[in-house]
Amino acid sequence: MKVDVLNIEGKKVKTVELAPAIFEAPINVDLMHQAFLRQMANARLGTSDTKTRNEVAGGGRKPWRQKGTGRARQGSIRAAQWKGGGRIHTPHPRSYAQAMPRKMRRAALRSALSVKASENAIVIIDDLKLPEAKTRVMAGVLNNLVGQETALVLIPEKAAFEEVIRTSSNLPGTKVLLANYLNIRDLLKYKKVVFPLASLSLVESFLG
Repeated sequence: MKVDVLNIEGKKVKTVELAPAIFEAPINVDLMHQAFLRQMANARLGTSDTKTRNEVAGGGRKPWRQKGTGRARQGSIRAAQWKGGGRIHTPHPRSYAQAMPRKMRRAALRSALSVKASENAIVIIDDLKLPEAKTRVMAGVLNNLVGQETALVLIPEKAAFEEVIRTSSNLPGTKVLLANYLNIRDLLKYKKVVFPLASLSLVESFLG
């Protein structure tokens, strides 16, 4: 698949061939769904917590002797049946993480990129160097590239693209992401994916 390479003004400068193994891969909706659910589950903290009887302060002494009082035997005033006692069968911290083999995760990314390519949502730019490090300049560049659509901008490294990161931080519907952090959630969330040529090579190197 051949796509146009644009400059920051949105004008065609050349064409480039997208790797068929990545951008024309079989589209597996079930696999993308599984990868998305995994990512959302792994982001879940699971911090709900209640104290069990061994975590509640106090209750070290037996309330009364075992026999002869006529009352039910008790071992601690911090048992679950006492007011202020511990709780049972209630939430405790846990991990919601789901495992998924790397080959499956990468296949899901190839499926999502193939969907984007089929929708003409892949935008290739020769270089993303801004003439001025200002938000309005970055907004103008994105308008030239994607119009009013939401955009995921993939950068090859952080150091050389500090201006892009800073000027995009206040733009609604825009996210700047390192190319090697490409994930299924962001691919499905944003309408357009903007690749500088260096980012395209990086993605093709680990997904190809």
